[in-house]
Amino acid sequence: MPELPDISAYIAALEPRMLGEPIEQIRLASPFLLRTVDPPIAAIEGKKVRELRRIGKRIAMGVEEDLWLVLHLMIAGRLHWRARNAKLGGRNYLAAFDFPNGSLVLTEAGARRRASLHVLRGEGSLRDVDPGGIDVFAASLSEFQSALTAENRTLKRALTDPRILSGIGNAYSDEILHAAQLSPITHTRKLTHEEWKRLFTATRTTLQRWIDQLQREAQTKFPEKVTAFRKDMAVHGRFGQPCPRCGDPIQRIRYADNETNYCARCQTGGKVLADRSLSRLLGDDWPRTLDELEALKRR
Repeated sequence: MPELPDISAYIAALEPRMLGEPIEQIRLASPFLLRTVDPPIAAIEGKKVRELRRIGKRIAMGVEEDLWLVLHLMIAGRLHWRARNAKLGGRNYLAAFDFPNGSLVLTEAGARRRASLHVLRGEGSLRDVDPGGIDVFAASLSEFQSALTAENRTLKRALTDPRILSGIGNAYSDEILHAAQLSPITHTRKLTHEEWKRLFTATRTTLQRWIDQLQREAQTKFPEKVTAFRKDMAVHGRFGQPCPRCGDPIQRIRYADNETNYCARCQTGGKVLADRSLSRLLGDDWPRTLDELEALKRR
């Protein structure tokens, strides 16, 4: 799912192409994309884009007469900039927003249709689609700590809860926790003051690093292939590869459609965290340390 740095890159690429330009036509190829009926989507056509804004993991396009288009790409939705009046060919094409200088095309891979489009009237209505998480760049350390300790959650769950923090998901939470050298399963109410300072600093610096990098890339080329797996990442998507800090192999916890990647030596004191499905299968044979894991592999 595109997260805060990815959404920021999309906006950086779209602003010079869209601001001040009229949306000539909106073409929907999927009836499941549009989630609102009033105002009608036809009310947007012909109006100029005056603002682009990030709301969590959503992109909000403000047009004349205080109308808003809000796109949520979910897991598999992606944006593409194509020639004007680009054809919507293929089952993955959901919509096109036609401008005088090109078309913004929305695709979604896979059979599930989770991406959504809302048409809203008035800036106040944007609160209806805002999960409410705080902006870490606008928050103080104490505000950050208060938000994450409102409930006693694991760090991984707290960082990725959109009601707590705005725009962070599975990929960048892994990178943040590795930078902070904290275990993903540590509970928020157990952190020391020094650990809170490390987590707060790591959250801001990690996100800012990727925002800067992806926005620079978006200035020269539209971000057509947004992915949660980037070669410069420290741990996310790098299971079995060496940790850039200590060289030990990156570990993972798999659950449902997601996985958490971490370095046991840097983040968990050398302890291998239990993978829910495999630990049930192995029971008492589940390896507790990296040495035990390596011994198990050699059997």
